[in-house]
Amino acid sequence: MGWMADETGLEKTAANYVPLTPLSHLRRAAQVFADVDAVVYGDHRKTYAEYYARCTRLASALSKLGVAPGDVVATLIPNLPAQAEAHFGVPACGGVLNTINTRLDVSTVAYIFDHGAAKVALVDSQFLELAEAAKTLCDGEGPLIVEIPDPAAGYPASGKHPVYEDMLADGADDFEWIMPEDEWESLALNYTSGTTGRPKGVVYHHRGAYLMTMGTVISWQMVMRPKYLAIVPLFHCNGWNHTWMMPVLGGTLVCCRDITAPAIYDAIADEGVTHFGGAPIVLNMIVNAPETQRRAFEHTVEVFTAGAPPAPATLEKIEALGFHVTQVYGLTETYGHVTECLWNGAAWDDLDQQERAAIKARQGVAFPMMEHITVMDSDMTQIDRNGQDQGEIVMRGNSVMKGYLKNPEATAEAFSGGYFHSGDIAVQHPDGYIQISDRAKDIIISGGENISSVEVEGVLMAHPAVNLAAVVAKPDDKWGEVPCAFIELKDGTSVEAEALIAFSRETLAGFKAPKHVVFQELPKTSTGKIQKFELRKIAADL
Repeated sequence: MGWMADETGLEKTAANYVPLTPLSHLRRAAQVFADVDAVVYGDHRKTYAEYYARCTRLASALSKLGVAPGDVVATLIPNLPAQAEAHFGVPACGGVLNTINTRLDVSTVAYIFDHGAAKVALVDSQFLELAEAAKTLCDGEGPLIVEIPDPAAGYPASGKHPVYEDMLADGADDFEWIMPEDEWESLALNYTSGTTGRPKGVVYHHRGAYLMTMGTVISWQMVMRPKYLAIVPLFHCNGWNHTWMMPVLGGTLVCCRDITAPAIYDAIADEGVTHFGGAPIVLNMIVNAPETQRRAFEHTVEVFTAGAPPAPATLEKIEALGFHVTQVYGLTETYGHVTECLWNGAAWDDLDQQERAAIKARQGVAFPMMEHITVMDSDMTQIDRNGQDQGEIVMRGNSVMKGYLKNPEATAEAFSGGYFHSGDIAVQHPDGYIQISDRAKDIIISGGENISSVEVEGVLMAHPAVNLAAVVAKPDDKWGEVPCAFIELKDGTSVEAEALIAFSRETLAGFKAPKHVVFQELPKTSTGKIQKFELRKIAADL
């Protein structure tokens, strides 16, 4: 089908078919943007020519350590230059990059070392104890640890392991990068932040990552030479693939060990940061920073936010500070963001600020590299696009994982019906825009009525004293479940539980308003997601 009657001699050759891989981006940038700053972290400032050379020596050094094509190289590193270099250097020797969440417990890190069969682990000195303890729990020898000290940040070398810079010095400048022969070859291994059981190993291929980088440039309407602040952890969906994307545009990756409001404002003011991604908690951090922590800047900073639907009140406040926010949505299994709230120009420009913020909280439509993203019911039938009926977000496209490592049953379940099943419950508006109602497990069913925790949280977040709100189901003898709100207040503010409940009732139907309010710091993942499973345990014991 689709072939002409006579295509004699029209074959794939080295001239007209090259497997897609993000490695190509840096090889090109080393020539095209040779003298442009590629990676910046304090006094560490490397041009693209230097960046490429360091990645080449890393690939060579790993090869000398016995890393063969298909072997896994793990990392325990914050958003620092070595983590960026690993994104190119590891696959350049044929290895598969496994960036591990630095906030995991020892037993989970040991499980990931074992399950992924990591041969080498590149470890920042801050997390050396974690890596060493995990290695002792491994079934076999565990990975060879290579230490990456950062004395300027208070993390000197321990002297117990090979040191990263020494390893690079041992690498060859002329090492020939091992490019994929098939774009379906594995590029990265990322473990889900599952709340129950062991995390699943999500396998990325070169093709998916390449198309993510190209689709993001289009959707974010990026121009040449952006300056991107690495806030999204590079162990989370490989930083939404943005590190692989920066060389496409000759962009500068600005690294940051600790994500704080002063660090963000300083990077914008001192380095001219133009773009960053982050969870809604990062937006809250910026909005609630005291004047003493803020810096003046005159350009607009473009922000992708994801991880949880941001409260309209937060979106309204941050845009007034010079940040233009676009809501995106995705999962570890989709390399990061695959939908965006694409702005509908003049039709929405004239809406008032509150209406605009409500629209911006939608997850939106598919990125251009995706084939189809929609909302279906349990029978895999398209739901009515009326903004009310609910179903599950499902998706097809090249930026969907190969599957779960060593878990064919979970892979088959995730791909049933020819789509990847997200597990997220959503409505779809008449224009096709998707809006998450909740994770399936977060829907509260009270007296037979479904309550969206996201909707209740959005209302509570509009209260001037509320910094963060999370709503979960609390068991109830009469109603089955009732909403229970956990509230993190802004510094220097106070509000009574009864007042918050009354405030929510001004907007919500009575059955949706929280019946209990608990004031405490909310438990969060390293990417800023609130750990609702922990809150459900507390609510069950109230």
